Amino acid sequence: MFPRAMRHFAAWLIALVAIVALGVSATAQENPPAREAVSGDDNIAVMLLADGLPKAGEEWMLALRFTPSAPEWHGYWSNPGDAGLGMELSLDLPEGWEMGEALYPVPKRLLIGDLMNHIYEGQYAVLVPVKVPADAVIEGVPDIGGFVEYLACTDKICVPQDAVLSVGMASANGSDFAGWRADIAPLLDAEARFAITGNFLRLAIPLPEAVGLDAPHVFLGQTKITATTQVNFSAVQSVRRAGDLVIVEIPLKEISLADGAEPPPFTPLTGVSGILSFGGETGVRFAAKPGEVPSGGELIAGPVGMKDTPPLWTLILGALLGGLILNIMPCVFPILSLKALSLARAGGDEATARSEGLAYTAGVVLACVALGGLMLALRAAGEQVGWAFQLQSPSVVIVLLVLAAMITANFAGLFELPSLSITQSGKPAGAFVTGLLAAFAATPCTGPFMAAALGAALLLPVPEALLLFAMLGLGLALPFLLIGFVPVLRRMLPKPGAWMERFRRLMAIPMGLTTLALIWLTVQLGGRGFALFALIMVFGILMALAVVGRLQKAGKMAWPAFGLVAAPFLIFGAFALPSSYAAQTRDLSQSILAPREFSRDALAEARALGQPVFVWFTASWCVTCKINEGVAIEREATREAFEEAGVIAMVADWTDRDEAIAAFLAEQGVAGIPLYLWYDPGAQAEQLPQVLTPDMLPSRARLGDKAPADPSARDSD
Repeated sequence: MFPRAMRHFAAWLIALVAIVALGVSATAQENPPAREAVSGDDNIAVMLLADGLPKAGEEWMLALRFTPSAPEWHGYWSNPGDAGLGMELSLDLPEGWEMGEALYPVPKRLLIGDLMNHIYEGQYAVLVPVKVPADAVIEGVPDIGGFVEYLACTDKICVPQDAVLSVGMASANGSDFAGWRADIAPLLDAEARFAITGNFLRLAIPLPEAVGLDAPHVFLGQTKITATTQVNFSAVQSVRRAGDLVIVEIPLKEISLADGAEPPPFTPLTGVSGILSFGGETGVRFAAKPGEVPSGGELIAGPVGMKDTPPLWTLILGALLGGLILNIMPCVFPILSLKALSLARAGGDEATARSEGLAYTAGVVLACVALGGLMLALRAAGEQVGWAFQLQSPSVVIVLLVLAAMITANFAGLFELPSLSITQSGKPAGAFVTGLLAAFAATPCTGPFMAAALGAALLLPVPEALLLFAMLGLGLALPFLLIGFVPVLRRMLPKPGAWMERFRRLMAIPMGLTTLALIWLTVQLGGRGFALFALIMVFGILMALAVVGRLQKAGKMAWPAFGLVAAPFLIFGAFALPSSYAAQTRDLSQSILAPREFSRDALAEARALGQPVFVWFTASWCVTCKINEGVAIEREATREAFEEAGVIAMVADWTDRDEAIAAFLAEQGVAGIPLYLWYDPGAQAEQLPQVLTPDMLPSRARLGDKAPADPSARDSD
């Protein structure tokens, strides 16, 4: 409900503690002086194990097995990312024995604030190959010791760990090593290529086209790329397929230097290395040398990249059309009452109509630009937010609930609010405020043409991105603006008269329904207790407005009385609402499709089964999402078609802010919801329309059912 500054503070504290505790991570050293453990390994225990006895002239494999004491502790890959530190290992080997490069499993990504970390959860093993000389004399298990330093972290705290090592034998049948070897990403036998183009590190990684990539990501072993740039680990990577090549674009960022400071000496890279993760726990290691990296290919993950965005004029047109269509989208309907009364008032003189049209447009455009600018600023600060992010804040929803209740009471004739000019003509200030409210109520949903424009706004420079948000607002305001400037359209409107008062009272019905919808949303966000306290506060405000209305009819000063009556209820809400807020979780059992909860790992696991997968992104505040669910998703016909075709349903609930979902949406090139993705076995995601028809999903399931769901069956054809 409230700002997440503590998460940013904790993330930076992790980095600071790691640096102070361990210093800069170094490569492994041989024959070090004897050392003693200081910190211990209580949080993540470590054991050095050997795969049988060494043999002269062969490679002998050792393993460092790390075992967390509790699920919240995690360790780090060799390049930990933005925070944390990699392992520092030294072994006391016999003379002539050589330790090779440590081999790691495929890591996972953990985003804390604006810091991306490369981690391991649960028990994991790092393999260490040792080259035994051909003339080595081996009698039993060699007396080998060592010392290791590493970091154990949760999402709130980091603790340095160290241990004195002595080699022990693994299980007699070698089953542990068999599993650990299988977890290690194998090294590609073909060389990859890399190039630095603008603010991107581009990679061409050879990989057979038959190898599936469910959720590809490159974990790069290097951090600093040029003298002034480094890898932007938290940025979204772009991954393309071009035959047997995987082309990856990794964003770079400038290295922060003190004012006037010169960058330290830097030797240009002669090679980069890392792990290409296929999604989940599978992937391959690669080594890349400088060379030509081709352009093009089929986009399979990540944003399209600046060079592939549509021309700016097409994005402007898309934003304009998207805003125009918002006028008929269900999520805008609650505000139509305000606009209808305003349009009726425009039947006056031409100067008044134009001034109101311009004022209304200014309010809409300002609101869209302000919301878009705030979204861009939050994303630049590391927050993973998207369009309509404001409705993920319960405090904002409470404000909207109070406004909706006040407007409903105004429409019903409970009181008059001349300053808003909702029912009075000739006052541009009222039209301006109406425009602000219209835009604020309309922005939760994205419609046709909007998705591409808003998705591109996340990639474009700030001025061009703000231009798109302004065009979105212009499209939303365009009908009313035309009424103000085209006399023929104004003459088509009914003449002002007594009907307007009846119409105003009639419009209290949809506004009242909007108020009820916001009450339902408070339950979804903060629980029944939270909604109950919100209702008590709203009741007090409405009671104060009723007093205002009586005084207004009597011709007396009204608003001081409002303050006296409403103040106790507002104070009550200020204290009761934060204490009663309890974040809610989605009850998946309510869906007839029995969906799984979305996560990257869950999606990768579902796709690995070789069955079609349908993922829908929804939120309690998204009216279009709920209409689509009632019309097309939560239907018996859809359930039967999914069961027959073996479709795995998966839902991502974005009611509360979720950085993982926001990051995934950005990778799909969209900035808001609804979003519907369909994965055929072995194929990449197909984005379905944002407005679903009743037969669309059953038809898609029957179409996909023509292909065998079992991967082995496809291979045998």
